Amino acid sequence: MDDVTSLLKKTRPLVDGQMLAVLPRRLSKKSLDRLAGKTRFEYDVEALSNAISAPVWDLLDRGGKRWRPALFLLAAEAVGGKNKAKALLPLAALPELIHEGSLCVDDCEDDSLLRRGKPCLHKKYGVDVAINAGNFLYFAPALLLADKKFSDKQKAAAFEVYARELTAIHLGQATDIWWHKGKGTPTEKRYLQMCALKTGTLARLAAKLGALLAGGTPKQVEALGEFAETIGIAFQIQDDVLNLVGEKFGSLKGVGEDIHEGKRSLTAIHALTHLPKEKAARLRQILGSRSSDPVEIGEAISLMREAHSIDYAKSLARKLVKNAWKKLDEQLKPSEAKQRLKAFADFTVERSV
Repeated sequence: MDDVTSLLKKTRPLVDGQMLAVLPRRLSKKSLDRLAGKTRFEYDVEALSNAISAPVWDLLDRGGKRWRPALFLLAAEAVGGKNKAKALLPLAALPELIHEGSLCVDDCEDDSLLRRGKPCLHKKYGVDVAINAGNFLYFAPALLLADKKFSDKQKAAAFEVYARELTAIHLGQATDIWWHKGKGTPTEKRYLQMCALKTGTLARLAAKLGALLAGGTPKQVEALGEFAETIGIAFQIQDDVLNLVGEKFGSLKGVGEDIHEGKRSLTAIHALTHLPKEKAARLRQILGSRSSDPVEIGEAISLMREAHSIDYAKSLARKLVKNAWKKLDEQLKPSEAKQRLKAFADFTVERSV
């Protein structure tokens, strides 16, 4: 845990510097020409700075673990060595910017109140600005791949990974939205697939791009992608758990926010299938009402505890990560980066925030 925390602290300022290179805090004609191509007429620089840079950097400055860029660099180092990873540092901003964009859009769709302890961007700047800024962050990072001198084969493979993972994240979000509207029948396997698409996809994107651009073999790229996807799933499961019982986590996002949003998390799915019929019906009723009443939210959490759903979720996350590591272990030679990847996996299921 301490090793990973130290790594993230070291990586964060480096990644922030690279994100600043992609999107300055205040835009200029030069930076806009780089982003959108040389203008034929005239940019409204003030409008673009206020409607793109300001909300994005408001969110970025609030924190975030920056674990996806760290995963990108570790994957590159594990297959290509430290020098290769260092050369790829400018691209470490890519998975983080996409992730931040997904948060903007996700918060709008869920009508969430807090993000990292402050009002969500759509509450502060308006839904239109938040959605547009979020969508901007889906596309702008792709320019990092276009600008670098990779082989045509590497670029084609990288853009295919990029397009596929951005498609996947929307499929995952669509599934999640449908469920917390009270529709569909989420089972454990369907939930895990939703996580693989929604949360696992950006971890998979980070690891696969890092390995691919560092010259990893096809087997290494795929193994790192599957391992990273599992980390993402475990991260989401731990998020679900912390949303219910994590004091520090709750202070940043709100205790029981997932219950208010009616989400069919793993803990909810497990409880609904293991509680007595009447109690399961009551939990379903609370989730369906999207209640913001602290008493009802507390009741829902108590029902999940009664079904031992929180303990079950923790146990499953650990099991998934352990199995994924076994597969990756066979594909990588011993190295410091490999050791850190193992520590990284443990971190996702043991963190408290």
